[in-house]
Amino acid sequence: MDQENQPRAYGNHQTPAHYESGDGCLTTLIRIPVRIVVLVIVLPVRMVWDALVATSRAADRMLLRPVGRALAWLCRVLVVIPLVRLYESVLTPLGHGLWWLAAVVGRGLRWLGAAVFVWPWVALWRYVVVPVVRYGIVAPAVWLYASVLTPVGHGLRRVYRALLVPAGRGVATAIGRLLTALFVWPVVGVWRYVLVPLTLTLGRLAEYLIVAPLAWTYRELLNPLGHGIAWLAGVVARGLVAAARGLGAAVAWLVVTVLVTPVGWILRRVLAPVGREIATAIGVAWRIAGHVSRAVGRALARLAWHLIGAPVAWTYRTVCTPVGHFVRDMVWAPAARAAVEAGRAARDALRTARETVRQARRDAWRALVGRGPVPEPREPVAPLARTLGSTTTVPSAAPEPEISLRKQG
Repeated sequence: MDQENQPRAYGNHQTPAHYESGDGCLTTLIRIPVRIVVLVIVLPVRMVWDALVATSRAADRMLLRPVGRALAWLCRVLVVIPLVRLYESVLTPLGHGLWWLAAVVGRGLRWLGAAVFVWPWVALWRYVVVPVVRYGIVAPAVWLYASVLTPVGHGLRRVYRALLVPAGRGVATAIGRLLTALFVWPVVGVWRYVLVPLTLTLGRLAEYLIVAPLAWTYRELLNPLGHGIAWLAGVVARGLVAAARGLGAAVAWLVVTVLVTPVGWILRRVLAPVGREIATAIGVAWRIAGHVSRAVGRALARLAWHLIGAPVAWTYRTVCTPVGHFVRDMVWAPAARAAVEAGRAARDALRTARETVRQARRDAWRALVGRGPVPEPREPVAPLARTLGSTTTVPSAAPEPEISLRKQG
């Protein structure tokens, strides 16, 4: 149980038996009590777990698998085989017949639909609409376009190019010059000789009266005042930052000293060893409980064998086996042979009855309709090994003579 105190080998040297792993006194004090307590708690759980596992395996081997096989066989016999026979013997022929009937009906409906809805419209389009449109609308329109509209359009284009274009250009030039003299030249004169000089004069006056005083005020008063305010704000901000840093360092040191260091020491020195030892104790206790549980299980199995299994095996081997052999040899085998003989006799009787019925039906039919012409009996002619018109030869057959004795038809 205490594997940490065992000597460890490093190369060819071994550490002495009194080597200590460096664990604290708390770990050494709690190790053995914790393992004893955990073993007492874990042992019943492990025994119950092993009992459940053994019970489930036995139930699976002795109950679930046979029941599953029986249910599978029963399902196959009662459901699968009837369904397969139904599908092969009933549904497949019925489906083939329905498919053939649907195909025939579909062809008939398609032909009927084409005859009722397609062919009349095709004939109407081909023999009525197309000739009327071609010879009643398209041909006159083409003649009108080629013989009337094209010459008229060419004449109008020539008149437009020869008369209207030069006249339009002259009128446009005269109107443009008149509008320029009436509207453009006065506006240009007012802009060039009135507005531009007035704007330049007002701009220079505003520069000397407004812009220059404002620039001097900004450069000589506002700029130095702003620099002074910025320097004062920087000094105050640096002081506040230094004070905040000092206060933060003090608070951080206080938190680390009062809270983090004790919590870390408790976690590292108390909780971590205790948790590690509890986990190790649970593992060791689980393995020891497994050994104990297996030993108890072997003892119970041996006791059950001596109390139940051995008497049952002796009874089966000494009593049931001879009785079963006697029943098999003296009862079951003669009954099976008798059943086989009875089945054969029944099949022979049924075969004879069928032949009798078939012969009686044939005789009745001949008595009603008479006997037809009897075909002339012919002898079966086996294929010869080689003919005059073929070069194929069968290795295991005798060659055919050169003169064929067949009847020439």
